[in-house]
Amino acid sequence: MHVKKYLLKCLHRLQKGPGYTYKELLVWYCDNTNTHGPKRIIREGPKKKAMWFLITLLFASLVCWQWGVFIKTYLSWEVSVSLSMGFKAMDFPAVTICNASPFRYSKVRHLLKDLDELMEAVLARILAPESSQANATAAMNLSTWNYTPLVLIDERDPHHPVVLDLFANDPTGSASSSPGPRGACNAQGCKVAMRLCSLNGTSCTFRNFSSATQAVTEWYALQATNIFSQVPQRELVELGYSAERLILACLFGAEPCSYRNFTSIFYPDYGNCYVFNWGMTEKALPSANPGTEFGLKLILDIGQEDYVPFLASTAGVRLMLHEQRSYPFIREEGVDAMSGTETSIGVLVPCYLALRMSEAERETCIRMCKESCNDTQYKMTISMADWPSEASEDWIFHVLSQERDQSTNVTLSRKGVVKLNIYFQEFNYRTIEESAANNIVWLLSNLGGQFGFWMGGSVLCLIEFAEIIIDFVWITIIKLVALAKGLRQRQAQARYAGPPPTVAELVEAHTNFGFQPDVGHRSPDAEAYPDEQALPIPGTPPPNYDSLRLQPLDVVESDSEGDAV
Repeated sequence: MHVKKYLLKCLHRLQKGPGYTYKELLVWYCDNTNTHGPKRIIREGPKKKAMWFLITLLFASLVCWQWGVFIKTYLSWEVSVSLSMGFKAMDFPAVTICNASPFRYSKVRHLLKDLDELMEAVLARILAPESSQANATAAMNLSTWNYTPLVLIDERDPHHPVVLDLFANDPTGSASSSPGPRGACNAQGCKVAMRLCSLNGTSCTFRNFSSATQAVTEWYALQATNIFSQVPQRELVELGYSAERLILACLFGAEPCSYRNFTSIFYPDYGNCYVFNWGMTEKALPSANPGTEFGLKLILDIGQEDYVPFLASTAGVRLMLHEQRSYPFIREEGVDAMSGTETSIGVLVPCYLALRMSEAERETCIRMCKESCNDTQYKMTISMADWPSEASEDWIFHVLSQERDQSTNVTLSRKGVVKLNIYFQEFNYRTIEESAANNIVWLLSNLGGQFGFWMGGSVLCLIEFAEIIIDFVWITIIKLVALAKGLRQRQAQARYAGPPPTVAELVEAHTNFGFQPDVGHRSPDAEAYPDEQALPIPGTPPPNYDSLRLQPLDVVESDSEGDAV
């Protein structure tokens, strides 16, 4: 009940406001708003009133269109890029080096024994299918061949290619049963492919290769990975090249270094890799000046004679320059350095990216951005030369051999060493900074500027407009309440067939039990009371009607009164 009274008072106060109708409210708004156009609409004559109405409508449309453009631009989250150049001493990048062969063949030979025999038989079938058909099949375990996914695809008839198993036992079988390769299917007519099937073998697909070398190399790497995956990683580290064996000499600037200055990590494709100046536990090393004399110099012994023959088809080292405390994706972003050469790498720092420098914006960037918010990319200029030269080859290898194993016997050769020079080519750097092109200040400034330019308005005008919207809503509510109350009154009046009885008739009926109301003065269409209507109970007092005070049912009490009359 109290809530109902409160709502009634609110509606009553609203009726004392700007007006009771929409037209009166619009006139009041136009006469009191701070914008210029609406005032002229109601104060000018008919012709100027129409002109100012069209002008105001046009400019209001322009403001709404401009607002939509600016809001759409703001929500597009565009960025602005600024470029600056500078000169300063910079931290030397982290350097990751890996041997091209992940393991030493002398230590993994026992693990790859069966796979190597299978690989030799595969090569024999591909190179000389007729001569190796009988010998290889008899020498090897046939159950092993059944798990070999390598096949030959006979493409001599391009419309009907035939899949040929490398180790089929029935060379005279039909094409549909995958017969073994025949001498007529040479390298030009048949392509080596890898058959990939589901676990239950119901669906298979073929991966074709343009060269048999690529096919067998990838197949061997796949089989070797399956074998090494069953060996604990701690044992795999022991099977690879140690830092003490790989790093023969190290010099950073004028300070000597050794394998102890490298951090060991294990990479699945390259085995043991070593990171210099990673900055995980120590401070990053700065570079004092550009040039080879102030960079990192390394001499590496890759031990090519102990490479896995079918697993590593290239000889050298894989290296990558990257930021401190970042993981090196050396397979995707690394470069190769050849054995028997001196490789010089000049480093430039061109597209340092800094997106949103504040800590809060940096955290937002990390959650939202697809790319790194801070990323230093090193541009490398690589040059190579034979090392050592023929004139200095003997004494250099003697010295390096003696330093490694305290022996005067020459154990190193040109095919097993790599020399690296990594240095800053120059200290000029460019900073490319990305920042938000449109912020909330930019948006509010443009919205207010357009509104002030076209309509002469401000934030207060927007508040006035919000006020009139609220008044429109309240007036609509008042009308809906009045409409609902009128419907209830009409429904209540429809319940009676005729007019209500007068006070005299009620008193007469109370005192005279045989009294019947006179219907002569009633309207012709009014029906008499039904016979079954019950008469008033004797002794019941008449209703307490106040016939002298009549008020409409929808009158609401004033603010000073407590209840409606």
